[in-house]
Amino acid sequence: MTIPYRPFGRTGVQVSALALGAMNLGSPGNPSHEDGVGIVHRALDAGINIVDTADVYSQGESEVIVGKALVGRRDDVFVATKFHGRMGDDVNRFGNSRRWIARAVEASLTRLRTDHIDLYQVHRPEEDTDFDETLGALSDLAHQGKIRYIGTSTFPASRIVEGQWIAEKRNRERVVAEQPPYSILARGIEAEVLPVAQRYGLAVIPWSPLAGGWLTGRYRFGGPQPQSSRADRQPGRFDVDSADNADKLAAVEALALLAEEAGLTLIELALGFVLAHPAVTSPIIGPRTLAQLEQQLGAASTPLPPDVLDAIDKIVPPGTTLSARDTGYVPPALQDASLRRRPGS
Repeated sequence: MTIPYRPFGRTGVQVSALALGAMNLGSPGNPSHEDGVGIVHRALDAGINIVDTADVYSQGESEVIVGKALVGRRDDVFVATKFHGRMGDDVNRFGNSRRWIARAVEASLTRLRTDHIDLYQVHRPEEDTDFDETLGALSDLAHQGKIRYIGTSTFPASRIVEGQWIAEKRNRERVVAEQPPYSILARGIEAEVLPVAQRYGLAVIPWSPLAGGWLTGRYRFGGPQPQSSRADRQPGRFDVDSADNADKLAAVEALALLAEEAGLTLIELALGFVLAHPAVTSPIIGPRTLAQLEQQLGAASTPLPPDVLDAIDKIVPPGTTLSARDTGYVPPALQDASLRRRPGS
């Protein structure tokens, strides 16, 4: 098994075609620090060199586990983390303000046991905070050597463009990466976000390429209701008997049959789909166990042929999002030929 490497936008950095996401490391995902360290080490040994986490994941515990795992291996890993989410009861312990960024980065550096963060990402946009204030604070951190690059996560295309304009007009460091939600079941970003990322040469590291578990094969017609901590937290989103999820289930059944005909697992089909888009750099896989990691590692070296990608387009048309719960918003469900995934298709 060989994991290929890809350019991280226009930064000159090379990263693995899969990124390890650490959201499930720590409670309520996998509370075992020993397991978490083992997962990170196995991913690194397999060739993954980008690890993504956030301060809000398990209220800092995920960063602590990643920090433990990277002792002695830090120099060879591209470490990405995020700020924005609430990290305490105080009214100002969250957000995108300069004041909070200055505190949040120091806490993340301590938990990660490092003197710098390779990619520091704004976890969500914030309407009541001037984006220039945020980019100004992040630019100062870059000049101080505490971060190397600036990224965003789940930003609409308009805010991505705004960030590029601010950097140019106000002499800020440029955002170089976007982390959007993207899967076969949530293709809305094909309409605007991915074309904008390509236009500005941004790296794209999508989250939830397995649609929160829907594309693992666990959720099937006539099957039992799978048990998981995620389903416990959001029961409606993962209820196989809910009418709201009927379209998802129908798509999953068709995709599972397609994967079987192609000699692939459903996981390989789902990850291969995201990897195939020319705008995508590294989909983020978020295993909770070592077994889940092993199931996902092979996808990076299993490219999908054009006929399989065409068949996916027929099951879930380009630009379509089957449920708002996948992404937190409903983008235009466009099906125009210009949104198709491959040039000339």
